[in-house]
Amino acid sequence: MPTLGWFVLAMQLDGGAPPARGDAGDFVALIVNASPPVKGVIAILLLFSVISWGIILYKTLAYQGIARQSATFLEVFRKSTKFSEVQAVCPSLGSSPLVGMFQAGYAELTAQLRQTSPSPASPGGSAPRPTLKSITAVDRALLRASSIEVNKLEKRVTFLATTASITPYIGLFGTVWGIMTAFMAIGAQGSTDLAVVAPGIAEALITTALGLFAAIPAVYFYNHFASKVKIFASEMDDFAMEFLNISERNFT
Repeated sequence: MPTLGWFVLAMQLDGGAPPARGDAGDFVALIVNASPPVKGVIAILLLFSVISWGIILYKTLAYQGIARQSATFLEVFRKSTKFSEVQAVCPSLGSSPLVGMFQAGYAELTAQLRQTSPSPASPGGSAPRPTLKSITAVDRALLRASSIEVNKLEKRVTFLATTASITPYIGLFGTVWGIMTAFMAIGAQGSTDLAVVAPGIAEALITTALGLFAAIPAVYFYNHFASKVKIFASEMDDFAMEFLNISERNFT
């Protein structure tokens, strides 16, 4: 087979060695030898990436703790016969957004019941049951608490959206600047030899790669955390309805 014979001959001429590939040392050398503007872009992209990964780790652990504490709180809430019993366990489950909602609703409920002045009980009769003045006010208190808790859940997550949207453009800026520098070097040396062109082009493409390295995880985890917040918000809506039903059934 002539083709096979030519391949064997080529391998013998090359000494059978595989083509050389760039290693980590070459990559580091490109960064070290990069122009100051490109180094500045690389530093900015690395800063965005480090902060993003810190937020990702922090939020992952925080949401896991919130899910556990919310499940524990709901179990206590549904088994208790008095709101005061639920209030007693709230300090130990403070990370759950349901605790903040319950405390807001419980405070409004208590304030209304204290303002109610029931008529004295008749001789031999039982004391009248305290009643709410406005179940709508309790609903508003729960809504305010829900908004506060959602804002807490979303805190720092928006930085991931910023990273996902801005870092590719920062990397592209570094690439454009590097290509401009490479063409200027070609013009100064008057040569288009690959040994002259390749280092500048490689340096230019580093910033694009780092921009994508920062943006891709940020996009994924931003969407992941946004779905988590939606689930927590849905749980808060369900809890608000449950709290209002119990309040209306017992105090109106």
